[in-house]
Order: sequence, then C-alpha cells, then structure tokens
Amino acid sequence: MDTLKINYKSIYYPPGGILMWIIIFLELITFGMALVAFVYYGIENATVFHESRMQLNTAFGATNTIFLLTSGFFMANAVHLFKENEVKKSSVFFKLAMLGGFLFLALKSVEYYHKIESGISLDTNMFYTFYWLLTGFHVIHVIMGLVILGWTNYGMKKKNSDTTVEDVEACAAFWHMCDLIWLLLFPTLYLFF
Repeated sequence: MDTLKINYKSIYYPPGGILMWIIIFLELITFGMALVAFVYYGIENATVFHESRMQLNTAFGATNTIFLLTSGFFMANAVHLFKENEVKKSSVFFKLAMLGGFLFLALKSVEYYHKIESGISLDTNMFYTFYWLLTGFHVIHVIMGLVILGWTNYGMKKKNSDTTVEDVEACAAFWHMCDLIWLLLFPTLYLFF
C-alpha cells in the first residue's frame, strides 16, 4: 500500500507542486510557439535575419548562458541542503544562485544599452522585434525568479520559519524554467541564421 501511495504522490504531486508545473508547461509552450514563429519568419527573411544576428554579441549570450547554468547548479545544491535541514548552507547557495541571476541581468542590460545606442529597437526589423520581445519576456521571468528566490530565502531563515521543502522546490522549479528558456533562446537567437 505504501508503494502505491508513493507512486500516486509522485505522479500527482511533483516537486514544487502540480500548479507550478502547469505554469512551467504553459510558459514553455508560449516561448516554443514564439520560437517556431521566429524560425518561420527567419526562413522567409533569411538575409535580414542573418545580417541582424551578426550584430548580436555571441560572447555576451554565451556568458549569460554560463551565468544561468551556474546559478541553476547552485539552486539545485540549495534544495538538496534544505532537504538535509542545512538551512544556513542552503541560504548561501540561494544567494549564489541569485548572484548568477543578477550577473545575467547586468550583462543583458549592457547588451540592451549597446543595441539602443546603435538605434536598434523593436521596430528595426522582424528579427529585432522577436529579439526584444523574447529576451525582454525572459528578463521579466528572471526578475520574477529573483524575487521568488529572495522571498523564499528570507522566509526560510526566519525564526520559526514555515518554509517547506515544497516551497523551496517550487522556487527551484521556476528558476530552472528560466534556465531552460534561455537554453532555447540562446542558440535560436545568437547562433542560427
């Protein structure tokens, strides 16, 4: 009976809760549809997309990939340590994960600044319409993720904290979704065409 109960729980109550996974799947579907549209228009306007992509700083994109992947690694460690009841150590890894997010935002801000200074905007061409919308939407997710990480980290350090493993896992699931979305955006925007 316990085995059946555990299987039932793992299917209907994944780490972070079913609602978080519904949100993650909806976000991935939304980004996926936008990326399919990007590829479709890229095939239709191959020259414009190629010339526009050549104006992107691939080193910035690759560095931001490293920032987010490293941050995701720290977040996984934070969850593991929290489950082991090592709240102080977990908090350190939460902060390291947040540092990766802040470094991502700082470098993305520099990239945005260069684009704006060069006169590249949302209506420059179809490539940059997608670039600004997709990366901007992702930036909003990273900011939301940082707020969630900060709030969860603050809550778990309080005396008599009511932060649960499910709270920490939900936080981590959202953060890993930000990583995954960037892993789809980086090659599509920075490497193809």
